[in-house]
Amino acid sequence: MSSQPRIQENVSLAGMNSLGIDAQARYFVSVTSVDALRQALAWGAEQSVEPLILGGGSNLVFAGDYPGLVIRLAISRRCWENIDGDEATLVLGAGENWHSVVIYAASAGYRGIENLALIPGTVGAAPVQNIGAYGSELRDTLLEVSALDRRTGEEITLTNSLCHFSYRDSVFKHEPGRYVITTVRLRLSRSRPFSLEYRDLADYFDGEDTRSLTPLEVANAVMAVRRRKLPDPAQLPNAGSFFKNPVVSLKTWHALQQSYPDIAGHPGDNNAKVAAAWLIDQCGWKGYRNGKVGVHNRQALVLVNHSHGSGQDVLALADRIRNDVEARFGIALEMEPGVVGRP
Repeated sequence: MSSQPRIQENVSLAGMNSLGIDAQARYFVSVTSVDALRQALAWGAEQSVEPLILGGGSNLVFAGDYPGLVIRLAISRRCWENIDGDEATLVLGAGENWHSVVIYAASAGYRGIENLALIPGTVGAAPVQNIGAYGSELRDTLLEVSALDRRTGEEITLTNSLCHFSYRDSVFKHEPGRYVITTVRLRLSRSRPFSLEYRDLADYFDGEDTRSLTPLEVANAVMAVRRRKLPDPAQLPNAGSFFKNPVVSLKTWHALQQSYPDIAGHPGDNNAKVAAAWLIDQCGWKGYRNGKVGVHNRQALVLVNHSHGSGQDVLALADRIRNDVEARFGIALEMEPGVVGRP
């Protein structure tokens, strides 16, 4: 067994969450192996302090200081398995940077996750949200995850179907705190068709022969499109898309179309996904700033921390936006990030 991981006290988390919120962790530890993770969890249990598993901090709002033990997952692993013709399995440690993995796979000529370039965060957090962008989702390529089941203490394997993926959702959100993802396996291919139907990508490649594209070229296109609309968290702290695109019935969708012919969304066979950014923009929030926090001026889905705003500042702004959208359209927006450390 490796040595006991070093537990630190009163550690600032400002550099460990993409909103740059300066919350304090009463206790903090960074773990690089499953064994170290077990020891950290055991220490927390002995001290009767609640653990919080932290990846890249890109999908969290710290509403206050965290009184328990923050465990930062820094498990590194990146290798190929089961290479068979055009297909191969990419094995990844939970602490790997997601965007770096996308570029690594695309540079090797493998397709499947190139549309997910520039999504902030770590590999271990990706299945929790079933991250998605430009017509692709993680579940399209995820083979299985390894996770520590805190209920039994065993390391288990969850196949794609057992993860119960849906739009920005998974079993990990429905049983919060039970599973700590340690390894992710993706099944990628050199020949699978690209997903280029999303309007922004289709416009980017308009007139080009897309048959000869490489996955890295598609990833670069995705990066260019994202950079036109989304701020870099390193330059302007943010948590990416702050609200989910709401799903409504077709009856509601058609009623909205009658009142708002230019409404943005994607109707399907049974329901419709409404563009949350359009709803927020219609309520006049895009570009709003109150001194500390605000809404990005090119993408209404992104709340930004301009000047040392607190988690309470961000959540207060989010509540005002949600109230306005519900009052005008009768649609309740759901936040993407989780909230921790509520006073």
